[in-house]
Amino acid sequence: MKKFFRYRLVRILLLLLLLLAAFIIYYFQAVSFNPPDVGNKIPTGLGRDTVAPGILTCKNSWIRKNRLGIYEMYLEGSPFEMGLINGILTRELIGYQEEVFVARLREMVPSPWYINTLKYFVAWFNRDMDVYVPEENQQEIYGVSMAASSEYDFIAPNYQRILNYHAAHDIGHAMQNLNLVGCTAFAAWNGDSEDSTLIIGRNFDFYMGEDFARNKIVVFLNPDKGYRLMMLTWGGMTGVVSGMNEKGLTITLNSAKSSIPWKAKTPVSILARTILQYAATTDEAIQIARENQTFVSESFLIGSAKENRAVLIEKSPEKTGVFSPARSRLIVTNHFQGDTFSRDKLTTESMAESASPYRYQRVEELLNQTPELNPVSAAGILRDRKGLKNADIGLGNEKAINQLIAHHSVIFKPAELKVWVSTDPYQEGAYLCYDLNAVFNGKPDFRNEIDIRELTIPADTFLLSGEWTRYREYMKTTAWLKNRLDKRHSGFLTEAFINHYLDLNPGYYYPYFLAGRYYNLSGLPAKAAEKFKLSLEKEIPRKVDREEVEAMLMEVIEK
Repeated sequence: MKKFFRYRLVRILLLLLLLLAAFIIYYFQAVSFNPPDVGNKIPTGLGRDTVAPGILTCKNSWIRKNRLGIYEMYLEGSPFEMGLINGILTRELIGYQEEVFVARLREMVPSPWYINTLKYFVAWFNRDMDVYVPEENQQEIYGVSMAASSEYDFIAPNYQRILNYHAAHDIGHAMQNLNLVGCTAFAAWNGDSEDSTLIIGRNFDFYMGEDFARNKIVVFLNPDKGYRLMMLTWGGMTGVVSGMNEKGLTITLNSAKSSIPWKAKTPVSILARTILQYAATTDEAIQIARENQTFVSESFLIGSAKENRAVLIEKSPEKTGVFSPARSRLIVTNHFQGDTFSRDKLTTESMAESASPYRYQRVEELLNQTPELNPVSAAGILRDRKGLKNADIGLGNEKAINQLIAHHSVIFKPAELKVWVSTDPYQEGAYLCYDLNAVFNGKPDFRNEIDIRELTIPADTFLLSGEWTRYREYMKTTAWLKNRLDKRHSGFLTEAFINHYLDLNPGYYYPYFLAGRYYNLSGLPAKAAEKFKLSLEKEIPRKVDREEVEAMLMEVIEK
């Protein structure tokens, strides 16, 4: 009898091992995909030339760094050729971007075991990415990936890794509780615009740390198919988050509340790139949006010079809607507005729990005070740090239009093919103006500055204030203090230090919350409760943030 059970046990173990081996084989076959076929298009000996300090060329393409630190790049050719030359010209920028991106991931997920597990999860999640990304985009990304470093092969091979990075924006949107996103945009035309032509402003608040936003690239693309276009991007990124094409069609992205996705489809930046490259009207943009599947919910603000208006394409993994405003202006934050999604649970939750409705109302309030919008007044709105009725809600509050985290900020005048791009820090630096007509039709002398100097919008005077200096100190102190508190350190601060810290950003709830955490860890529940109560008196961005403070207050009261 014992031999019989031993024999059965061995058979079961062998069967389990076979099943495990079969699963491992299936997994690695499922998650791996080959680069697209580019035939014999890979040239030999293609390199770059330095024609002046900081100015590189490769064939007819070039890259330069302007006087305020923005990179400007022109690319032309087939998808693979543009990607390959992009990589040749931006090799160092791609390496830097991946370095800071991986460092940020390690900061957010400090455990090597979890990072390794996450790698396999992402590979499984993105296993069919190549099915949903158009062939021409894959070829361009493949060209870019040839310049990527082998240092990160432990994550995935170059091509698969760079392709997967194009979905990082989507995953950040799906994980809004990580506070990675909170974009704001608006458009005005006819009676709401100074000259009656369409004007659009937007803040792209995708935050992966200040290092990630350091090297912005204004790219001018001249593809062999479709329309010529410009976009704001970073090293290795070929998708679009903000851009305009030669027909005066613009596109910007705003996240909406999403359910947790189970499988990647078309990244929204790739869909936006397709729209920008192949649409000249809002109807053409809507058609392209309907033909593609995405895996997160997103609002696409589409501006059209030809129609002199803007519309909002609202898209979820299940359906697509279009919102056209009744009047000649449009405001977009992070919730859907059209009838298609008005009764959806995620929309009602977003309206009730997020900072989006408050920020929408603040934009509306400022637009009402600016009846005839122009680029300068648009920049003023994009830089606004106050709450409703100019309330002090603290610096860095997600309810503010300007949360002091923007990767970039842009202003479009589609009828003139002009775009204003912010320079560091955030949207506080000067906005530089580019004329797409001059770039695409005038063959600019890229050895000199290519922006229109006389149309520059000056830097915000806020940068000269003591408030800005205090905020920079607040940000550094907050990062240090949170790190110590997360490690449950106590007894390392003086009362004078705490009072000084609170004075750095007195209108915001968060420093009071951290002070409460410190007192709680230090065994001073009465002082902790005092600080938590002060925190709750402030304008707290989201429901989940308020609940966190309330839970901590209850904890110390019950001690």
